[in-house]
Amino acid sequence: MRYTQNDKGISMQLESDDDLWHLYNIVELGDLVIASTMRRDEKARNAVADQRTEKRRMTLGIRAEKIEFSEDDLRLRILGVIEEGQQDIGQHHSLMMEVGERVTVCKKHWKETQIERLKRAVSDTNKPRMVMVAMDQDDATIAVLRQFGPKEIACVRSMRSGKQYQDDSKGTDYHGEIISKLKTLAEPNTPLVLLGPGFEKERFADAVKPLGIFPSVFVYHTGQSGMQGVNELMKKGMGSDLLRESRVGVEMEAVEEMMTHIAKDGLATYGTSQVADAAATGAVEKLLILDSKLREEDLDPIVRDVEVQKGSVIVVSGQHDGGKQLASIGGMGAILRYRLS
Repeated sequence: MRYTQNDKGISMQLESDDDLWHLYNIVELGDLVIASTMRRDEKARNAVADQRTEKRRMTLGIRAEKIEFSEDDLRLRILGVIEEGQQDIGQHHSLMMEVGERVTVCKKHWKETQIERLKRAVSDTNKPRMVMVAMDQDDATIAVLRQFGPKEIACVRSMRSGKQYQDDSKGTDYHGEIISKLKTLAEPNTPLVLLGPGFEKERFADAVKPLGIFPSVFVYHTGQSGMQGVNELMKKGMGSDLLRESRVGVEMEAVEEMMTHIAKDGLATYGTSQVADAAATGAVEKLLILDSKLREEDLDPIVRDVEVQKGSVIVVSGQHDGGKQLASIGGMGAILRYRLS
């Protein structure tokens, strides 16, 4: 993402589907959103009332009344009433946000956390995505680690059984099908991470490395395959040097650390009022806030208290297991410098 500030608000250039997620967390109900869109020409429609006219591209500004984000197909739609533009003022319209679009968001007040998200979106733009294969001898789950969480792309089954498995112990067809799907996901500088129980991941590593599809291939052992294995890898900090480059790895590791402190030694707290009290006294080392909570509440006073005392603030996506854990305790928690009385 790239962004610039102007008299109206902040204009953002959407460069990846991750940027759609960031925009979803920035736009609020009541904001004026200005973007290029397709709409039928008003004059042509009036001139030929009995015929359907073609849509043409125009720039419109709508006052957001509804915001919809689809994780499955990464689509962001903003619905509202047209307030700016060359036609149809006062009528309803929906803006479909897509990669490559430029959008301007106008707010009465920009929260500090929203500005920080913009800065993070810019810094994360050049970080390579990670492709993961969580596998055993029976099936393989292919996932892409996006900035807001792991996304399952495909599942490949080996179809091995009994005598057939004995005849095809190297899994040639099984591996070949996985490789064919991976070729569509490979991008420059994208690492491949193989994980799972047993030795199937090592066999597959021997098959995929010589092909040079990915510049680097990493292999980790986990107790489970599938998406459970992916979450296990991130939650336990395995391959931390690699995962530290991903935002999701940082978030999940922080949530796991906080939950451990809550269970063992009391060097953590959760709940809005408890965290606010801890922040006011300078006790917060790391503040963890669920992204959906930030969309619903203005938590800038707590954030400022933490940052003034040199604490760090981590906004956690609700799209991965760490975010779901944080949601289960109210959407906000903190790792403390010392125990509170």
